[in-house]
Amino acid sequence: MVSGPDEPDPASVPAPADPGSPREWCVAAVAWLDRDRPEAALEAARQAIDRDSGAGSAADWGYRLASLAFERLGRDAEAVAAAEEAVRLAPGSWTARLRLGAALRRVPGRWRESSAQAARAARYAPEEPDPHVLVGDLALLRGEHRRAETAYRAALRIMDDHPGARINLGLALLRWRRPLGHHDPAWPIDPRETGRARHAVELWSRQVRALLAVALAAVVAVAFGTGLTSEAAIGGAAVPPAVLVITLRQGRRVRLWPYVPRMLARDPWLAVSVVAAVVTVAAYTVAVAALPREVLPLTPGSPPGGWWAWPAGLVLLNGAILLVLRMPVEAWRGRPVRALAEFAAAHRDRTARRNITVTLWLVAGRAWSALAALALAVALLDEPRPALAALAVPAALVWTRARGGLARCLDQVLAADRWLVTARALLLAASVSLAGTAAVAFCGLPATMGEWAWWTGTAALAALVAVFAVRSARAWWRGVPGPWRSSLIMCESCGHRLPGDAEAPVGLSAEIRRAFTYARGVVLAYADPTGPRALAVGAVSSIGPGGELRLIAADDAWEAAERDPRVAVFVADPMERRFWAEVRGIAIGDTETDVLRVTPKQVVVAEYPGRHQGRHRARRQGRRPGRDQGRDHDRDQGREDRHGRGRVPGGE
Repeated sequence: MVSGPDEPDPASVPAPADPGSPREWCVAAVAWLDRDRPEAALEAARQAIDRDSGAGSAADWGYRLASLAFERLGRDAEAVAAAEEAVRLAPGSWTARLRLGAALRRVPGRWRESSAQAARAARYAPEEPDPHVLVGDLALLRGEHRRAETAYRAALRIMDDHPGARINLGLALLRWRRPLGHHDPAWPIDPRETGRARHAVELWSRQVRALLAVALAAVVAVAFGTGLTSEAAIGGAAVPPAVLVITLRQGRRVRLWPYVPRMLARDPWLAVSVVAAVVTVAAYTVAVAALPREVLPLTPGSPPGGWWAWPAGLVLLNGAILLVLRMPVEAWRGRPVRALAEFAAAHRDRTARRNITVTLWLVAGRAWSALAALALAVALLDEPRPALAALAVPAALVWTRARGGLARCLDQVLAADRWLVTARALLLAASVSLAGTAAVAFCGLPATMGEWAWWTGTAALAALVAVFAVRSARAWWRGVPGPWRSSLIMCESCGHRLPGDAEAPVGLSAEIRRAFTYARGVVLAYADPTGPRALAVGAVSSIGPGGELRLIAADDAWEAAERDPRVAVFVADPMERRFWAEVRGIAIGDTETDVLRVTPKQVVVAEYPGRHQGRHRARRQGRRPGRDQGRDHDRDQGREDRHGRGRVPGGE
């Protein structure tokens, strides 16, 4: 029995048409989940489980719905327990495997188990999109972007409008990394432990670099301000022991030293931070040891102080250097135009619109870095003609709008972020101004006009930096998504459709149960390396309450089920020979009872050829209760009325 302290008033749960039917209570739980009421859904799922005695036709469905409700309530351990019970009751159910995989992904250290369950769900139901999406999500969380792309594209081939596959495919194309990028979800440790280790390493790097920058600034001020060069050098030499103290202090906080090298490999910027600290220590040592007696005069092509200024500048400006290095690298990673096309395809979802905004800021960062490089090249080469390439930026923005599919949502996105409108306007102004610098040179106009155009373009680029800084500061202050890559988020349970693990199981009607019980001509069809095969089964050993068929089959069938568990079981009506039935499902070998357990996925029932030839009825797992089933029933009922015949027995 599933229970919990946060139980809603039973009167708030919609009363099923048949209060004694566990399936009716499951339908009510699905309705509550669709309304985002997990407390009420949990109560309805408990009612279904209690009325099914733990082994009935809707037991695994009830446990799956309870697991989904627990997950939405943040009770991950209980969600896993309920999902494991669903798998125990229906080991061949792809929905139960999918639910268990989704629940395990939230538990630290159980990523491999989650991946195994997702792979099984995809193997059991390759025609369903949700197992492929879960496989892609798990790969994306681990940074396996190509594998994630493959899985999401497989899901979209099945369901083109799947919002989760669309949005997360865009993240894979952007080479997105989750905030805990240093942690491999496959590691058997809590990510909070690696998070503390990462914080200690990063704090050590910051403290060392900041200490040495302040110390060298003081040394330079004393040496060049008072002329006490020797004393300043001696004082500077006393700083490295303080670095050792910081290292020992932060080193004691790192309790996972065996994982640190792997953390550095997974988080490139953490590795860069560590390398920067080591380089800063070396540069500080050189700068203090080679401290000049006086400031050397400025000569063309060399900085003040000669070569000594290079290590000194590296120490004093290490933070700014890392920032300048990181911004263009982050902006130029991934394929934002293709990602925008995927986000735009799901633009009705809030997550998609948020990711569109962030991606447009990344595109603006790319354009800014290209224009800044052009402006710098013009200044260094004293040749304005290359600046004509700045006109490529407006063309690239237009191309991004067209190829990114933004025509239907760009106005809505820009209306929500006016700072982005300003940034795009500044990019256009900088592009035109820098191109004007080249136009002045080509037309032979006065050089002063070209200089003014260059300064105008440079000022526009500087203004764009200010806009980005203000937009970032406002986002940080208000606690809302900012214009940086870390604001990109995955789609989890987004959209207006319930996940596949909430779908109803397929049952067997009384007529089909009777046919399997009394028939002596049951046939098992399966895949073989040489092609499809059919094997006569003397009889079905038993039929589970949920419709599971238990077959006694030869070794060939067991081996085939291990290769491909998708099978079909055929039976004819043994009494009146009115119909035949095909049960397509998943076969799992049970070594304890020495039977093949076939969990139904689809039931097809048809009459023997004759005056009713061609009439058939199919029931697929995954048909949701509600309006869709009502329409199917009405269509079937209308067809029966037109033929003037009664109902053909089929699945429940």
